[in-house]
Amino acid sequence: MHAPLAVIGGGPGGYAAAFLAADLGVDVVLVDAAPRLGGTCLLHGCIPSKALLHVARVLAEVEELGQDWGVAFGQPDIDLAHVRSRKDKVVATLAGGLQQLAKRRGVRVVCARARFQDANTLQLEGESDSIPDGGVMTFDHAIIATGSSPIVPEPLRTASQRVMDSEEALRLERIPDSLLVVGGGYIGLELGTVYTRLGSQVTIVEMADRLLPAVDSDLVKHLQRRLGKLVEDRLFLNTRVVNMVDSPAAVEVTLEGSASQAVEKFDAVLVAVGRRAATRQLGLEKTRIQVDSLGFIQCDRQQRTAEPHILAVGDVAGEPMLAHKAAHQARTAIDVLQGKSTEFDKRAIPAVIFTDPEIAWAGLTEQQAAMANRRVESALFPWAASGRAQATGRTDGLTKWLIDPDSRQLIGCGIVGVGAGELISEAVLAIEMGCEVTDVTHSVHPHPTLSETLMNAAEVFSGTALEIYKPRRR
Repeated sequence: MHAPLAVIGGGPGGYAAAFLAADLGVDVVLVDAAPRLGGTCLLHGCIPSKALLHVARVLAEVEELGQDWGVAFGQPDIDLAHVRSRKDKVVATLAGGLQQLAKRRGVRVVCARARFQDANTLQLEGESDSIPDGGVMTFDHAIIATGSSPIVPEPLRTASQRVMDSEEALRLERIPDSLLVVGGGYIGLELGTVYTRLGSQVTIVEMADRLLPAVDSDLVKHLQRRLGKLVEDRLFLNTRVVNMVDSPAAVEVTLEGSASQAVEKFDAVLVAVGRRAATRQLGLEKTRIQVDSLGFIQCDRQQRTAEPHILAVGDVAGEPMLAHKAAHQARTAIDVLQGKSTEFDKRAIPAVIFTDPEIAWAGLTEQQAAMANRRVESALFPWAASGRAQATGRTDGLTKWLIDPDSRQLIGCGIVGVGAGELISEAVLAIEMGCEVTDVTHSVHPHPTLSETLMNAAEVFSGTALEIYKPRRR
């Protein structure tokens, strides 16, 4: 088999590249080891986790109605099999849609594990009938989009069925009475929220002195305060797991904190300490393609590797490991293969953590500005001054702009609060367009909405805020 373009990986970067190329008339073969398209995001990550987080959020709202408004519905009766079935149906519907789109576009899909024999040849392995005789495929160009996989450090590796990675946790096979979440990053916090709302007593341990160390602290504190109450103060910072022993009844975990060491028993353990690029089994050593110490493929801003006819997009091409970044890099890669002088050069790639409250940011963060010794000014609007937030009882939020003090251009935005992920896109557009702070203050925003807080924060910088008192800047 020969392919003018071979795409390796069927996730958001891979299927985006294959579909875009096919729409331009390119003959594309898409190779993926999974029997369904969608990659980690759709099959084992973004989509199933957000479906379960929706359930968790509804349960929380019902509880809050009883506490704050006197509207009680009684104790929820959770049919776990039904919840799991509904989650699986969401995934199946979207995966089936991708399969149909590939077929309608004429993309040839091969279910196989791909490994480079050389810079122009792939060895395909698997049980699928779609694999060509001999399992060899040559290509003119290739795009690597194999995604990432969970990291499980060696001290935490065990054959115990009680110890899960994030993909196993999303299968939702049971709700353990007690669950230890190792890692205070976004994956651990999202899944910890789900399992808490479904009935587990969750404990979260994080080695750093706060959750989400890469996120600005003024955003994290709102989440940390609410999450601490949700898990009933079973949130331990400056703490690490030094040993795990599986027993018939529980997992015995030795936790070491800043001042003491203790052994606790848990019904299950979720290891969520990060992800690494899925490049180990690709046979890249048979090519000139280089990877760094974390397994990320080295490529330029056109997504080209050291083999100019082989490009890489998505998680394998480096941080941030986000599905929407992968899809946009795929657009860049296809443009480059069409001879355009395109580069992947984004001022603002949004990131969203779908906890409760959500955290979203785009552009420069205050931490990044400090590391770069770049002078910025921040303008913050607390949601306690938002009519919409007060009406819904969710004032635990904040909207923040980062502004270049000389040009008054918007260069960063951070939001924490309910629906922050839905609000951040306005900030992305403003930063990408090079808007000044007055462009936002002069744009009419609907009232009462949380989207107003973006205008309100800009008004704080200009000294024209009405809902809070901030003297006008000189």
